Amino acid sequence: MSTNDRIPLYQQIQDYIRHVITQENMKPGDRIPTEKELMDQFQVSKITVANALTGLANEKLIARVPGKGSFVAEEVDSASMTSTQANTMKGREGTLSTGMIGIIVPSIHDYFAIRLVEGIEQALRDEGYRSMIMFTHGKVDKEKDVIKEMKALGAEGLLIFPVDEENYNEEILGMKLSGFPFVLMDRYLPGVETHYIAADGRRGTRLAVEHLWELGHRDIAICSDSPLQTVTVQERIEGYIEALKGKGALINPAHMITDFQPLTELKEAEAHPLYRYIQNRMVTAYVSLNGRLGVQIYQMAKQAGLRVPEDVSIVSFDDPTSIVEEFSIFTHVKQFERDMGYRAAAKLLEVLRGHGEAKSYSKMLIEPELVVRQTTGTVPQA
Repeated sequence: MSTNDRIPLYQQIQDYIRHVITQENMKPGDRIPTEKELMDQFQVSKITVANALTGLANEKLIARVPGKGSFVAEEVDSASMTSTQANTMKGREGTLSTGMIGIIVPSIHDYFAIRLVEGIEQALRDEGYRSMIMFTHGKVDKEKDVIKEMKALGAEGLLIFPVDEENYNEEILGMKLSGFPFVLMDRYLPGVETHYIAADGRRGTRLAVEHLWELGHRDIAICSDSPLQTVTVQERIEGYIEALKGKGALINPAHMITDFQPLTELKEAEAHPLYRYIQNRMVTAYVSLNGRLGVQIYQMAKQAGLRVPEDVSIVSFDDPTSIVEEFSIFTHVKQFERDMGYRAAAKLLEVLRGHGEAKSYSKMLIEPELVVRQTTGTVPQA
């Protein structure tokens, strides 16, 4: 593999344009190669070319004129603009604005992330911004690369659902130190003061445990298939422990089931340690820390010949079965994901506009609610 092959395509295009401007001694106002010419030359899609040009425009190297092309940049004459145009073109500290916000999430394999992004998109549309979404797949190294790429592509600020482990992502710490605008969603980095918004996880598990306790359940398990013991997971487990202690119950470590890999296919369920736990009826109720796992517990219980909720009850964090709330059967802890996304985006735009004190960070906690549906019932009689 050549050195050039390891350079991202958008960056190869940017380097080529810089070379052309220098070698041809181009002057402000000279037209650079068209998007079509660049697409043909580098055999890439239009969006790759557009991203490359957006990054150069953000550096003030070129100016893009809709319907006409891109040109070597010259000093922007803000006096000749209307006030609306000036506000659109000028971002934080008077720099040229791309109007683009980066959204960084592990994936959108569950409805929590989908609803979160929907809320973000609504807030950005309301204020005339656009977004670009990239995925980290739960890997810190990927998260670092994505942050760098988003910034290179001209993102004015970032909304990050962060990967969480003991070694913090230094890219996030670097943005904090440099003052680059970002807001963390769903989880925060302990000891690192930043803007963040999340649902109150401790309150959520307390609501779930208290509901199950009222139904007569005394053997209640809490389950997480997260490969990392994230701050979110830890806080929810703390809420579970606090709720049981509040009832005077002894804490059984065997009922805190977190040390297992996610189930990839239902046909493999019988070999999964959680299946054997369910089949042996070790507890009468489960609190699942994400919607996808809640569905899997439901499916494994059915496969083991157990009825929900007659034999076993399930409370899930987030509604796992449908975006259309009315058709869900799961009792769940509602975290208001759309509102979380909307408020995160609104906070980022507020930071971009310079409102409030630069060193003042907001910690927003959303109060969750328990929505009781058909997956919880009274404890089965012996």
